[in-house]
Amino acid sequence: MTSPRRTLFALGAALLLALPFHAQAQAPEDIVKAGKILIAIDTTVPPYGSLDTQMQPTGMDVELGQLVGKALGVPVEFVTVTSPGRIPALLTKRVDLVISIFSITAERALQVDFSNPYGGQSTVLLAPKGRKIAGPKDLVGLKVGATRGAIEDVVLTEMVKNNPGINYLRFDDGPSCVQAMLSGQIDAMGGGDYGEIYLRKSSTGDEFEQKFVLRPNYFGIGMRKGNPALLHWVNTLLFTLKNDGTLDRLSMKYRNKPIGDLPPF
Repeated sequence: MTSPRRTLFALGAALLLALPFHAQAQAPEDIVKAGKILIAIDTTVPPYGSLDTQMQPTGMDVELGQLVGKALGVPVEFVTVTSPGRIPALLTKRVDLVISIFSITAERALQVDFSNPYGGQSTVLLAPKGRKIAGPKDLVGLKVGATRGAIEDVVLTEMVKNNPGINYLRFDDGPSCVQAMLSGQIDAMGGGDYGEIYLRKSSTGDEFEQKFVLRPNYFGIGMRKGNPALLHWVNTLLFTLKNDGTLDRLSMKYRNKPIGDLPPF
């Protein structure tokens, strides 16, 4: 019997074969000639991406994208995607880059290339303070949610396999998962150790807290495979932004803490 993982991989390969083939790699000068750069962002994950009072994109990922455009000397056109839509947006050439808390994983690197990390954040298990949860076994019998396609989805899917009895629910975007948590539809959720949920209360009036870390993550800028010149340029830009203090400034502005150590590839 064919495993679900192999089936998904085969479908991904079929998608790649179905796409128009272009022998010439995309280089920074090609983007300059095109007159703009297309960057995928997610506006549902503050402080990395959200909409301001004027309904314009804002956040750490958004400002980093603007710096990419500035360095190339071209305007940025942001394309809004959800977590499951990030890789398809690249493969179908809707965007040139993805800057959207895109955690670097070996599985994703089978389909796209990642830059060196520009930031990081742990994925954690969140629940109301009054609910006693110390580890995976305490989730048995509970309803646990996550955003489909996000890193927490990957981790929790494996956790459910090892702990039968967890009632696992997937949501199409972050706000839907958070709303399910606030309304009591789910008992716990996987997410980043950031976000507005810490400022909210559950339907019973209880506050939320981190219960345990699911895994540490580092975010990279994603791009299509076969573009070594573009990858080198992006890594060079991130190198300069790290060394001149820009990444620290962005992190303090949006996360209220320094960027921290970023491991190179």
